[in-house]
Amino acid sequence: MCSANAPTPRRWDGTSVRSPRSRSLRVDADSPTRLVRSAQPGRCSDCGNRVDWHPRTDGDGRRVGLHPQELPAAAVPAISRWHVSSGIAHPAHDGTPWCRIPHTALCPARSAPAALTPQLTTLRRHLALHTRRLINNGTLTAPAAPPCERTEPCRPARPIAHLLGGHYIAGHPIGAIQCVAQTRQRRRCTRPVLDDQAPHGTWTLAPTTLVNHRSRPGATMAVYDLTHLALAEQMRWRHQHCPGHAASSAADLALTEWEPFDPRLHHQHIHQRLPRGGRKQHRGA
Repeated sequence: MCSANAPTPRRWDGTSVRSPRSRSLRVDADSPTRLVRSAQPGRCSDCGNRVDWHPRTDGDGRRVGLHPQELPAAAVPAISRWHVSSGIAHPAHDGTPWCRIPHTALCPARSAPAALTPQLTTLRRHLALHTRRLINNGTLTAPAAPPCERTEPCRPARPIAHLLGGHYIAGHPIGAIQCVAQTRQRRRCTRPVLDDQAPHGTWTLAPTTLVNHRSRPGATMAVYDLTHLALAEQMRWRHQHCPGHAASSAADLALTEWEPFDPRLHHQHIHQRLPRGGRKQHRGA
């Protein structure tokens, strides 16, 4: 006969073998955000392993990708310890025996940090084996394409968009920006923000705006201009919703990928030629 106080079985990294009962997540009517602050799972585009994306308290509003499992704090260097509270990631240790670690410290597609503890080295090896399986199965492909030549039309991997009076940089090409809303199946919507039945933006050359809102003479950059669209349509793009979720009350299952454009931080994503041969385009390239 089993004892009621029998210890919970755990895996090698200390996580419980038993899966917690799933709960339905809802957004309160007075919530300042529509984002459901649970783990926002994703896959690393370089190695294919799982990553949990969380908003963070430091920086400029960018997300941080954490390894999906907690690790013993003693096995993680102090500079790499994170903890999650109410869905928000904090770059510090909260004093418990467990902590989270950024995926970049373990990603097998990146160079290994200078000093890894034996436990992190073993975990990194497991992730590398999983990456190799994905490559062998054809699930993971080479992520990066060679940069376009000056004589060929460019397709910006992180395009700059002009909407709501400001410049933003996207995380994916215009046609690949995915809706962040939750579907009735409680999954992230797979439809893109760009839709053939909705008005499109226009590719144009705009002055390269500096931090103090001045422009360098003769310096231009390719911008996907949305300012000629109605305010509701610009808000749909800013909230990263497909037309079907533009006026929906559904929660968001992921953070929007827009970042305020800063020429100093994003100078490598400035393109001085328009996509597709240098003419204005009314469709997302």
